[in-house]
Amino acid sequence: MILSIPAPFPFVNGVIKVLEPPGTDQRTVLERLLGGRYDKPYVVDDGAARALYFSFDFVQSAMRLSQPNALELPYSRTMMGFLLFQPPPAKILMLGLGGGSLAKFCHQHLPAAKITVVEINPHVVAFRNEFKIPLDSERFAVVLADAAEYVAACRSRYDVIICDAFDHSGFAGALSQPGFYPALRRLLAGHGLLVVNMAGPRPGKLAHLKMLSQVFEQRTLAVPVAHDDNHVLLAFNDPAFVPDWAAVHRRAAALSRSLGLEFEKFARKFERSQRLEYAKRALRSFVGGWPEAG
Repeated sequence: MILSIPAPFPFVNGVIKVLEPPGTDQRTVLERLLGGRYDKPYVVDDGAARALYFSFDFVQSAMRLSQPNALELPYSRTMMGFLLFQPPPAKILMLGLGGGSLAKFCHQHLPAAKITVVEINPHVVAFRNEFKIPLDSERFAVVLADAAEYVAACRSRYDVIICDAFDHSGFAGALSQPGFYPALRRLLAGHGLLVVNMAGPRPGKLAHLKMLSQVFEQRTLAVPVAHDDNHVLLAFNDPAFVPDWAAVHRRAAALSRSLGLEFEKFARKFERSQRLEYAKRALRSFVGGWPEAG
């Protein structure tokens, strides 16, 4: 049911892949895509890379065909910074599949972890093979469900919860409900942490920062992601948690060697965030927007 349409852009020599049956009028689909009226996710494939979109305004996920498990987008690389603050997790819950970048990276590099991914949109899951997402197994599963309903019914505990759930308009609706983050915290192990990608308009990001800061009693670190206009937030469940920055920097050097990401840069950014009280400053300037990172 995936229809490939030649890309109408002079700078893209490839195709747009849409979830439509054979025989669908391609011109009509292109008009809806270019006019922002297409209501399903789609993929742009130039032969070297694939990207998932809900609209052409934002790239949801990207994959190089030569390195399908690599993290291409800066925000996804920064989200892996959670490894700086705890040992490799045994259980990970991911909310939002997208193109599966984080799921694939964790599946490859954290072989002892059991990973559950919750995705509400069946059309996103339909592109699973296009992005070379692993098959379900004893240690990896993609669950088609509403995140809020899944979290409310769940009785498991997780070392890490990764929240990267968006739709056409920004944060998925489930994330904006008042009881969602308290319910999410109840699923965290005592030492667990929550990783949140915050994207979209500033008022929405700040509203979520406010909710998370209240639920986790200010035990949050927020850092901006250069060139993405995203912010990555870490929230720590342990009331006694205080970052040991010397240990964090030692771990960063080891992780950089083993995983190939810029963990030493991530460690500096998170430490600077705490020193400058970046999250608190953002909340104090709620009306004016995010403060400068430095």
